[in-house]
Amino acid sequence: GGILYGIFFTLVGLGLNLIFGVMRIINLAHGQFIVLGGYLAWVVSRHFGFNPLWAIPLSVLGAVVVGWPLYRGVVPRLQRSGDPEMLSFILFFGIGQILEAATQLAFGADQRSLPQNALGAGNLGVLGQQFPDSWWVAAAVSVGALAVLWAYFSHSRLGYATRAVMANREEAVATGIDVRKVSTIAFVAGLALAGMAGVFVPYLLGSVSPDLGDGLTTTAFAIVIIGSLGNPLGTIVGGLVFGLGTMLMQTYYSSWSNVVPYALLLIIVLIRPSGLLGKAVRLA
Repeated sequence: GGILYGIFFTLVGLGLNLIFGVMRIINLAHGQFIVLGGYLAWVVSRHFGFNPLWAIPLSVLGAVVVGWPLYRGVVPRLQRSGDPEMLSFILFFGIGQILEAATQLAFGADQRSLPQNALGAGNLGVLGQQFPDSWWVAAAVSVGALAVLWAYFSHSRLGYATRAVMANREEAVATGIDVRKVSTIAFVAGLALAGMAGVFVPYLLGSVSPDLGDGLTTTAFAIVIIGSLGNPLGTIVGGLVFGLGTMLMQTYYSSWSNVVPYALLLIIVLIRPSGLLGKAVRLA
């Protein structure tokens, strides 16, 4: 259960780490974009009668429609400033609050859930344990997203360019890499990954509500730090550590399970400030 949970939360943190790795920008609105993916799945299911999985391509399309103008209008100005990381904290915190307020106005403050049988009505067992089909579907989609990202980094010219920008932005500019193009793609992809994760939030967390965003951002940030900040594929390690830790706490000390991300974050930062993988680990 912890492994399935952790694979899903790898997807939760992946977009945040990708954006930071390429642009050194902290997207504090990350959780709100995940929440939007959850509500998109709810609208697709409740109002149009389609399977919630149709919200995945719609999330990617929405990321392009929203992410491209948002990047063009905001990010270049941040990167020209003297302290883009701190300014990104302030700016994206404001964007997150606007998104939360808009979501509450559009859907109300009530929690929304999806029918459990939409992703399969049964349970699939392994090693004597039964887990809902929705957990397996979420894990499969998360693994698929990770595979696509790995293939992009390892087998495409833009992927090589992205890795170069992540390693050293100034040197990438000096070698003629179109950093703005790479950054735009990474920003849109980060939002798309957030929206995809949001589709499964009603199943893995039970429901989706407008006030869920800040908690998801905190969890994603903890996962990123545990793995390695700036190394998107290091998020796999952070997600698995988080998932296993959370499930063990829910099994043996359920009242303390909400403390897991913060406790893991503190322990990892004290023992290994660069994260479990550290910056010396290559992407592929």
